[in-house]
Amino acid sequence: MLSAGLPSTRKAIIQDAAGRPIYDEKVPMPTSLDPGMVLIKTAAVAMNPSDYKLSAAFPSPGAIVGIDFAGTVVALDQGVRDIKPDLGIGDFVCGASHAGIAGHGAFAQYVVAHAGMLMQIPQEDGGTTIPTEHAATLATALATCTLAFWGPGQDSLHLEGTPLAPLTAPLPVLVYGGSTATGTIAIQLLRLSGYDPIATCSPHNFSLCKSRGASAVFDYKPRDVGIQIKTHTKNRLKAVIDCISDEQSVETCFSALARVGGRYVSLEFVPEELLSRRKAVKTGFVLAYEISGQGTKLGGSYNKEADPKKLELGIRYFSLFEGLLRDRRLVTHPVQSLNSVGLQEVLQGLKMLQGGTISGKKLVVQLF
Repeated sequence: MLSAGLPSTRKAIIQDAAGRPIYDEKVPMPTSLDPGMVLIKTAAVAMNPSDYKLSAAFPSPGAIVGIDFAGTVVALDQGVRDIKPDLGIGDFVCGASHAGIAGHGAFAQYVVAHAGMLMQIPQEDGGTTIPTEHAATLATALATCTLAFWGPGQDSLHLEGTPLAPLTAPLPVLVYGGSTATGTIAIQLLRLSGYDPIATCSPHNFSLCKSRGASAVFDYKPRDVGIQIKTHTKNRLKAVIDCISDEQSVETCFSALARVGGRYVSLEFVPEELLSRRKAVKTGFVLAYEISGQGTKLGGSYNKEADPKKLELGIRYFSLFEGLLRDRRLVTHPVQSLNSVGLQEVLQGLKMLQGGTISGKKLVVQLF
């Protein structure tokens, strides 16, 4: 049972019958926590395109929307000590909440999350070492990169280098969409793992990608940009993470890959007729939700089988990322905070994302 001092309901952004996000002030609080779970009082949330895309395509009425958050631990299951021994009530954390699990989801006054998907943010001089709104931006990007770079199964680049054991001879890896929230984290993790990250984005975001460690950045618009990248890498490119995942991005990535082929991972489903254009390229598709190990039940190609190995992988790597953040070796994506505070502002933020006006920044809402 949870503390009697906690409210019986919480404010949240949930899906209506059509999957549209709506504000609700009377969403039930959990009465207990499953093994390994933590309850967090939310201080800030960050928005991703998947927050509106997946709910629109696969409605789940009443489900809480959102993945990314930051806040303060208010309760934890006893089993948490076996996963994260140092975590305690009052700690400031950021992390991921699996919106596909009943009662979970980040856009809520109180959030339920697995202890392994949390990163503690140290206190310093009366505050935290990372501002609240910046901490809230991290988890989806980190979960996605973990699965795309080192995940089990075919939906991974199967990179050998890691931040703990980087390559000694850098190999090129392309980050298509390098100025996205996942792209800037991908660039940094690749650099820390001993790779040579190359990126595509709009010219006005070149400096952002370079500041995160990209050795070269290309304008994504020219039709021959794939050939430009192949020339730049001297036909050595064998790994690509595609943060955009549309027809143009696939064409560019496939033409940039070495003549002998390589691996390509997208962050959205790509039709087979596009992927079959190069038989020598092994393709995969990852969703951040998969890091829970519980899979997804969204429908069609977005269904992902449960795989406990993915949760084990996430626990290991989130612990590693926590250390990188503590040592200031990992920099958060630039943020754009909405002018007003409060959970209702998430609805405005999602409209802004859908409008396509946000570039090189991640939208954040502070709850108080």
